[in-house]
Amino acid sequence: MVAGVNKSQVKAVRAFNRFYTQRIGVLKRYLDTDFTLTEVRVLYELAHRPPLTARELVRDLELDAGYLSRILRRFEDRGWIAREAAAHDGRQQLLRLTEAGYAVFSPLQQKSRDEAAALLAAVPREARPRLIQSLETVHRLLDPPPAGSRRIVLRDPQPGDLGWVVQVHGELYAREYGFDATFEALVAEIVARFVHKLDPACEKAWIAEVDGERMGCIFVVRKSATVAQLRLLIVRPEARGLGLGGRLTDACIAFARAAGYRRMMLWTQSNLTAARAIYASRGFALKESEPNEAFGQSLVSEIWERRL
Repeated sequence: MVAGVNKSQVKAVRAFNRFYTQRIGVLKRYLDTDFTLTEVRVLYELAHRPPLTARELVRDLELDAGYLSRILRRFEDRGWIAREAAAHDGRQQLLRLTEAGYAVFSPLQQKSRDEAAALLAAVPREARPRLIQSLETVHRLLDPPPAGSRRIVLRDPQPGDLGWVVQVHGELYAREYGFDATFEALVAEIVARFVHKLDPACEKAWIAEVDGERMGCIFVVRKSATVAQLRLLIVRPEARGLGLGGRLTDACIAFARAAGYRRMMLWTQSNLTAARAIYASRGFALKESEPNEAFGQSLVSEIWERRL
């Protein structure tokens, strides 16, 4: 077993694979034709991309070179593909679909679209956005884009966001630190107080999105006329490593400085090492610490401060 992956997780993935491959018909001839799924995928690549070399197809589709060679030979015998010398290197043979190849591929593509539409039609209309979002999440988690290409946005909270703030704190802190429900209740109280007593001139919250999905948040609230308090910094595990926590903290500091505060403080726990590292890197210093029994744990509470 791969380190960090448990049997129940593996079982869940395998169960979904069995369900989905049967649902889309991979176990039989693809789309009820004489083509295999791999053959249709090769036709798809040739139809939607500039002329390719066989080596590029092997690399991009992760195919055995001998297997691909047999597929290409079959296609060539039927007049569906043609080979031409590459302009930049006459030794390289580029593959392209012929008119006969497009004539074969077009109905396959339409049938695939029709079957996908039929699959979606079986899902209630109101549930389809959630299904599509889940598919996009699976895609993104299994094939994450390079860090530099992620679209990161810090925005104001919208309806539904504050409930998410409470939920994500409750879930993550229970899973990662063993906090009980009293922590989630505390977060709910902080959020409710923020909404009911909000002074937009000196208090603000941010929701961090990565590629359109909520991945983090932070709040700054009034502690006194001269002191701002940073609260509820969190970043979901799948967004860690993108510098999101630092960006959220920087936004808080900039806002507090512009609002006229002279100092910023925060309350945290000594075991929240990732958050403490962010605070230290932004000029916060530990001012007080004391043992604390809270959230079903024996903790060491800390107060950090910095001048603005």
